[in-house]
Amino acid sequence: MGITRRQFFGWMSAAIGSQVAFRPNANAAPGKQFTGYDGSMGVLHDIYRCIGCRKCEAACNQVNDLPRPDRPFDDLAVLKENRRPHADTYTIVNKFDIPGRQLPVYVKKQCNHCMEPACVSACFVKALKKTPTGAVEYDASLCVGCRYCMIACPFNIPAYEYDNPLTPEITKCTLCQPRIEKGQLPGCVEICPKEALTFGTREELIEIARQRIRNFPDRYIDHIYGEHEMGGTSWLYISPAPFAGLDMREDLGTTPAPALTSGALAAVPVVVSLWIVFITGVYAISKRKEQMAETDKQAAVDDVRKTEQDKLNQTVITLREKAKTDQEAAIKREVKKALEEAAKQAAQTDTDDSSSAQQSSDSTHPGKQEKE
Repeated sequence: MGITRRQFFGWMSAAIGSQVAFRPNANAAPGKQFTGYDGSMGVLHDIYRCIGCRKCEAACNQVNDLPRPDRPFDDLAVLKENRRPHADTYTIVNKFDIPGRQLPVYVKKQCNHCMEPACVSACFVKALKKTPTGAVEYDASLCVGCRYCMIACPFNIPAYEYDNPLTPEITKCTLCQPRIEKGQLPGCVEICPKEALTFGTREELIEIARQRIRNFPDRYIDHIYGEHEMGGTSWLYISPAPFAGLDMREDLGTTPAPALTSGALAAVPVVVSLWIVFITGVYAISKRKEQMAETDKQAAVDDVRKTEQDKLNQTVITLREKAKTDQEAAIKREVKKALEEAAKQAAQTDTDDSSSAQQSSDSTHPGKQEKE
């Protein structure tokens, strides 16, 4: 009998314990909320001011050197579609017709750069990390392509380069981190003609948002989206319409996503090949704790934790090297195949040339064959 779904998730639950032990530096911790780095930056999107011009999309495409889309950015017909960011597009603008409201509402969508990102917690090789500037960065050199950051994200943001078979990467908005480090504004903020996007520290942006809501209570609903959702985000929103009607989830609560997903989602991508390491780690820790006195428990746990972490790191390195070797072998096979095909074509060409030369000789001396 094969492994049942219940058995699989039962083993996963056991693996979570060792996975948490393997990651002592993770931001997420049960009962403890990471409130962000002091002075970290963010963006306030004033949905009331947005006119749906898509200039932010064009600027994002340019500053990130992304492929040009099939349809130009001044083609506003695409606003009729409900779009999401994908591998070649880090940000999009969607249009919403709100019942009882004369004018449509436009909403820019991109990575919200959570205070405690679920994608960071789910990434077991630490290819994603939250930076002091507020941005969630991605390091392609560490990524193993498991794509569990895509599953972890409650906002459905990270995309994957499915069209790149050799070196696919996860893609998403970077908050223009390289520009921020140079003292520049994010591309979308800099180009916005209606100042619907404001860049600053998260604390400043929250105060600006509250002030606008106080000054114009008939213009905005009394809610700053991202102030508390999923533990808070670096990208904030104020709106003239309820966020639920703008394809923005209001069922997320205020608990940081990693507290709900980090263990399971971080363990899933490696459980297929590394579950023995995880389960053995849990068993070893449990047995040692039973055998030792209370004063020695912590030292024993730390020792087992380090041993299992070393095993995990070595296994991950082995898997990455194997993947690289398989890729190189595949390339060599294709090259060999191409060379053999070229040799076959050359041989066929020589045969055809010899045949043509013989026919030419026969036609030049027609009486030769008769005489013989």
